[in-house]
Order: sequence, then structure tokens, then C-alpha cells
Amino acid sequence: MRRLILALGVVVAGLSGQARADGEQAGEFDYYVLALSWSPNWCALEGDARNSDQCHTRHDHGWILHGLWPQFHRGWPSYCRTVEAPPSRRMTAGMEDVMGSSGLAWHQWKKHGTCSGLSAAGYFELSRTAYTAVTRPPVFRKLTRSVTLPASLIEDAFLQENPDLEHDQVTVTCRDHHIQEVRVCLSKDLSPVPCGRDVIKDCTLKDARFEPVR
Repeated sequence: MRRLILALGVVVAGLSGQARADGEQAGEFDYYVLALSWSPNWCALEGDARNSDQCHTRHDHGWILHGLWPQFHRGWPSYCRTVEAPPSRRMTAGMEDVMGSSGLAWHQWKKHGTCSGLSAAGYFELSRTAYTAVTRPPVFRKLTRSVTLPASLIEDAFLQENPDLEHDQVTVTCRDHHIQEVRVCLSKDLSPVPCGRDVIKDCTLKDARFEPVR
């Protein structure tokens, strides 16, 4: 029995290593995942409880840039070793219009940007370029009340607005029965590429909740 427990421990450790690697060398990855978060849903799930400025009614955030994540074909690096200086407060504040908050910008640099091999300014510039290159369907901003819908409709809408994208290059995630994010897989030069097996896991809910822009 003791040998079995030890063997299982080795397997679990191996699987963990495949899924994620902290402290990797900067610039060593295969492709990017562009994560777009529906801000009203995030606010409903946790932002309002935090009194996040992102959720204040003076804003009208819809799809915000959660992050641009370096990814391996299987697994992902994070908190990489880099010689690049961290971003200034001015840099992170400059991302608020697309990321919702400077705090998110800082966190994304620390966890993901350090793995890009770019400077902080270069990473934020590339993130903004990737964000603006994907057309966000305007139909979602026209909702006036909370609705439930199949998660597949979100993906279909993005594919319709972005004809260069294929089904295996975009995925939709859910959290707590809400639409959470749309994730688009991109090459290092931001061309669409197929997502890895650990990324392309579509939400299958038929009645996912979708909150309107406030």
C-alpha cells in the first residue's frame, strides 16, 4: 500500500508539472492565449462585493482584456525569470481602459508578462494590439437585462465577427453558471492558431447567465 501511495504521488507530481511551470525562462513558450472577460459577469460574481472601481456605474466595460498569456502546447509558464524591469504605475494605469484596473495590469505582468521575453512596455503594447485585433460582437452591449443563453452562442458570435478565426482557435469558459471568458489562441506574431488540448475546453451550458453592461 505504501508503494502504491508513493507511486500515485509521483504521477500527480508529473501531471502538475505538465500543467504549469513556475519560474521558467522568459521567452520560452509556444503561443499566446488572449483572454477576454465579460466585465458585468465578473462584477456580479465578485467585483461588486470587493467594491471594485471597475464595476462603478460611471464605467461601461463589456469585454475587457483579462490578459495575454504565454502558453505551451501543453501547460503554461508563469512568474518567469526575467531581467526586464517591472512596469511603472503610469504604465499600469495606462491599461485601465482595456483591462478595467491598474491592479489587473500589474498582476498580469507579474504572472504572465514576465514569461513573454518582452519589456513591460512591449508586453502591454502587444496585449493592447491583440485586444484591438479581435472584433468584440456589438450585439452583447445591446442587452438591457440579464439573460440565459447557450454558451455556444458566444463562440458563434465571435466567429461571425472574426471570419479569420476557426472553431479550434477560440473557446468559451463559464464560472458559477455565468459566461466567464472568451479565449483566443494566437501565435507570437498574433496570427490565429489552434488551441492546445488543455485550453480548448468549451463550456457546454445551455443556460449560462449573461449580465448586461451597466
